Amino acid sequence: MSTASVPLPNWISYGLIPLLNLLVAFLISGFVVWLIGESPLAALSLLIEGAFGSGEGVGFTLYYATSFIFTGLSVAVAIHAGLFNIGSEGQAYIGGLGCALVALALDNYVPWYVTMPIAIVGAGIFGAAWAFIPAFLQAKRGSHIVITTIMFNYIAAALMVYLLVHVLIVPGKMAPETRTFLEGGQLPKLGWVMSIFGSKLGAAPFNVSFIIALLAAWFVWILIWRTKLGFEMRTLGVSSTAAEYAGIPYARTVIIAMLLSGALAGMMALNPVMGSSARLQVEFVGGAGFVGIAVSLMGRNHPLGIIFAAILFGTLYQGGDWISFEMPNITREMILVIQGLVILFAGALEYMFRPAMVHLYQQFVRA
Repeated sequence: MSTASVPLPNWISYGLIPLLNLLVAFLISGFVVWLIGESPLAALSLLIEGAFGSGEGVGFTLYYATSFIFTGLSVAVAIHAGLFNIGSEGQAYIGGLGCALVALALDNYVPWYVTMPIAIVGAGIFGAAWAFIPAFLQAKRGSHIVITTIMFNYIAAALMVYLLVHVLIVPGKMAPETRTFLEGGQLPKLGWVMSIFGSKLGAAPFNVSFIIALLAAWFVWILIWRTKLGFEMRTLGVSSTAAEYAGIPYARTVIIAMLLSGALAGMMALNPVMGSSARLQVEFVGGAGFVGIAVSLMGRNHPLGIIFAAILFGTLYQGGDWISFEMPNITREMILVIQGLVILFAGALEYMFRPAMVHLYQQFVRA
């Protein structure tokens, strides 16, 4: 019997194996750092210091993690339905358009706590709308969801450039961006969280969207494991033939799963658009949609695992910037190599240690 089908305790599947993958990734990264003449231990120390050594560092770490939680949840919802949504990047772009339009329309009339829920809905609807066409093509025409969502990423990026250059740009300015939102269109920072621990947030854009991301993770957990729709999605993800035989409508389930996935990706835009820059800019997503794939895989497509994986990647982003500043020999490209190794071992090679774990576990049980 294949080791992939052998059940293991959750603490091994969701704890020990990911930890081993992560350890191997850091060991190889340390070897690469050593090859260029720097100390791996010093680099690790700087990574931790940059990400958690100050209130500002923690703020930046959690700011990055917030975006990754949204996109990781987006990918996970689709995967549970047997779909591989590569389009979270583009859906986040269009979601940013939705929340920006709400902020531009309301920021001069209502406070942020009135604008925020409407912006959440706007971002979700726009992101879901961008996911609808690939979902429809998959459900009704058999077009592969991976191909169509990849294509829609490029279309979304081109559409955003056109709108910011020709439609939403501030008259008389060269920068392709909207005007800065007034206070009613800005999400407040969570400096009070840092003050609880005696730290200051500083310039970090850590904001209320982090709380929204945690609530979204709780919603996804409820949806996937506590609702009829979630059961239908998981059944479809395991076997589309069995799902159809059980009377689960394939087309409807695929479309609903992709709409939810696109909505979650769209809500990611709240963090950089309303929480950080307070305006809509080109390339505000910054690759978070693609990082969400690794976050989801590393978190085993579970909301709690996704939160921890998102914080890990937030640590790599913030700590990596600190390393490249303190160790000039370790460039930003080297940090990308380290991130790539984490993605490789935590994602593509996630089952590398599973056969050995199955063997050891079976020997332990028999003993």
